[in-house]
Parts: sequence; structure tokens; C-alpha cells
Amino acid sequence: MLHVENITKRYPGAMRPAVDNLSLDICSGEFLSILGRSGSGKSTLLNILASLVLPDSGRVLFEGQDICAYPEKERNRLRGKEFAVIFQQHHLMPYLSALENVLLPFMNRLRPVTAQERRTAADMLERVGLAGKEHSRPGKLSGGEQQRVAIARALAKGARVLYADEPTGSLDSATGGSIMELLHSLNREGMTIVMVTHNPEYARQTHASISMADGRIVG
Repeated sequence: MLHVENITKRYPGAMRPAVDNLSLDICSGEFLSILGRSGSGKSTLLNILASLVLPDSGRVLFEGQDICAYPEKERNRLRGKEFAVIFQQHHLMPYLSALENVLLPFMNRLRPVTAQERRTAADMLERVGLAGKEHSRPGKLSGGEQQRVAIARALAKGARVLYADEPTGSLDSATGGSIMELLHSLNREGMTIVMVTHNPEYARQTHASISMADGRIVG
């Protein structure tokens, strides 16, 4: 599904590349975890896979198409439809309800949100275990519930690949475990998932894991 070929990314002023001549294949339906210390390049790799950051060299092929060569408008379309991204910090709008936060991907100034889109958003909240919390604002939700809203928002447009950057990093172990259960459930339904984590136990639960150091795969 994803073929990464000799990608390198160096940030201005850095002594070494954040990602250094890295190659990787990810199959459809796979749950892959990426381990590594801070500064190892794992988040940069995730951002390149999600087309949020372009490599300086190399290619990223999604179903055979080099997405690095896409114009920005096409990469935006890809992220809006095929890819979903969630972060450790869930970036919810504090003045919007849970339902309104999930509806954000549908919001377009040229037209109002449709009834079908509202149903889809409500279904996503139910899917992540938040039925009945549609009208709660983030400040009234626990950390785990806020992360579930972020996951529902990411999934609202029917993405096939989920990129998760430390989705349990700011949560206690019980809440983090419940988020992992949700990710495994989504994966069993066919979603391809790539997850950055510091937690070796969570990595052992995935189909495969890679370890990174100094921008390279070392294990």
C-alpha cells in the first residue's frame, strides 16, 4: 500500500538528517508501530508518510503513485479523504461541542453542513464510545474522551490509513489501554495504522514494529 524509497529529510541548522536514506514497505491492513527515543526521526517519518512534510529526496508511493510529486492541492485532498492523522495533543476547538469538533472536516464556507454529515459525525462518536456526549465541550471531557473525539474527527471522512503520533502519550495506563483497544478494533475492520509510540508493550501488540535512531531503521 505504501512504499518508501530512500527518503531523506534534513531541517535547517541540524547536524544530521531527521530521516536518513530510509526505505520501508507497509501493507494494506497492517498495524505498524515505530519506536525510538526523542529525536530519532520517528515523528518526521510519520509526517512524511502522511504527506504533512515533504522529504528532501526519495519517494513515497501510495498505491503506486508518488505522492511527493503531487501539488499541494492534491496532497490536501489525499489527507482529507485517504489519510487521517491524530496527535498526542488532540487539538480540539474548546468552544465547540464534541459533535461540532467531529464535523470540522466537513465544514466549508461555501455551503452548510448537511444532515448526512451530521449523522456521520454522530455515528463516529458512537463508534468510539461517546454516544450521549455529542453536546459536551472538551473542557467537560476526560483526556481519554478528548482523544476519542480526535479519533472520531480523523475518521469522519472514511480514511483508509490512520497515522497516530503518540496517541496515548499523555494518558494514564488504563485510558491509554482503552485507546489501544479502539485502534485494534479499527485495524480488525481493515484500517491500515501506523503509530509512533514510546511504549514497547503497545509496540508488541502490533503486527510489526521498527526501531529508529539517528533517522534510520535500526531494528
